[in-house]
Amino acid sequence: MSLLVQKYGGTSVGTTERIEAVADKVAGFRQQGHDMVIVVSAMSGETNRLIALAKDIQETPDPREMDVLVSTGEQVTIALLCMALKKRGWDARSYTGGQVRILTDDSHTKARIQEIDEANMRADLDAGRVVVVAGFQGVDAQGNITTLGRGGSDTTGVALAAALKADECQIYTDVDGVYTTDPRVVDRARRLEKITFEEMLEMASLGSKVLQIRAVEFAGKYNVPLRVLSSFKEGPGTLITLDEEENTMEQPVVSGIAFNRDEAKITLAGIPDLPGIASKILAPVGEANIEVDVIVQNVGADNTTDLTFTVNRGDMNKTVDVLSAVAKEIGAREVTGDDAIAKVSIVGVGMRSHAGVASTMFSALAAEGINIQMITTSEIKISVIISEKYLELAVRTLHSAFGLDAEPAA
Repeated sequence: MSLLVQKYGGTSVGTTERIEAVADKVAGFRQQGHDMVIVVSAMSGETNRLIALAKDIQETPDPREMDVLVSTGEQVTIALLCMALKKRGWDARSYTGGQVRILTDDSHTKARIQEIDEANMRADLDAGRVVVVAGFQGVDAQGNITTLGRGGSDTTGVALAAALKADECQIYTDVDGVYTTDPRVVDRARRLEKITFEEMLEMASLGSKVLQIRAVEFAGKYNVPLRVLSSFKEGPGTLITLDEEENTMEQPVVSGIAFNRDEAKITLAGIPDLPGIASKILAPVGEANIEVDVIVQNVGADNTTDLTFTVNRGDMNKTVDVLSAVAKEIGAREVTGDDAIAKVSIVGVGMRSHAGVASTMFSALAAEGINIQMITTSEIKISVIISEKYLELAVRTLHSAFGLDAEPAA
């Protein structure tokens, strides 16, 4: 039978009743003969509660002590799940990240995994035990507890699956798979049976919140078959796998529509058109730890240029402040910010072998009177910046234009 690594998120283990339900599900897989490694998050809301406690004590909590604090949430869940499995007659053993020895760097609150010692887990699996591991955490070379950042339990699951060479890593969550777009925006969105690592990485980076980007990167790097499933209803979920396994002749042109409301647009107007000027503008932004996304530069006839780029909406005012000083230094005319925008993207590996995708997208938006402010592309995606008020209309329009709508129920 197979070796499966399953990860259950906070909503899946949010109460003792839900932990009992997870134990039933795991027991069912053991009954079928599968070897099981289970990764769990803290119970829903627990990490937020612990962070709030820390901030009651210290406005900017010490990172090392913060990791010690928040890692306790998962420790509760692993113990309770093992108790529930033992009650059902299945031997189980819990491990914190440090007990497994998930070795990370020493970047507290955002550590990266360097190495995993799978020996103890393999011994337990050989002895017929279910292995239950705390997600989101590890230990550095000095033995300090570290955490992988919010959503790090997905990364833990994929990393353990890679280290153990598991047959599949299954991510159980509160949705039953990856959809062509958010069903709350498009009621005819379809669940995808399969999607490539490349497409899922683009979808995650462009606003889809089903999986963490780091987990998808890890799965793609180590070729770990990854499946998204629901904790609350049965179904096949969505398999995330390599492009090579697909028949590209049958690959749809566009697999999904992603969107992100959390965007703001910054424009520096009347910039002297000189070599190196873009670096002078963007370097201080990077030094302020502000991530830049879409960039457009236009050169006018008067030897000046306008530079426009997008940032996280929460960084807009900070970016304007940083660039106000830069504008004076380089002789730019003005700096403006606009947070009433959104980004809409189409994603699909089929775009590599099909012409006319961009024109279909732009024509569909134009037919609805939706103006495009900025455009960026890659081999398998096209993103546009539009006014936020048109976001949901744009998503529904593109979903229909590329034939992604599910058939209406009979």
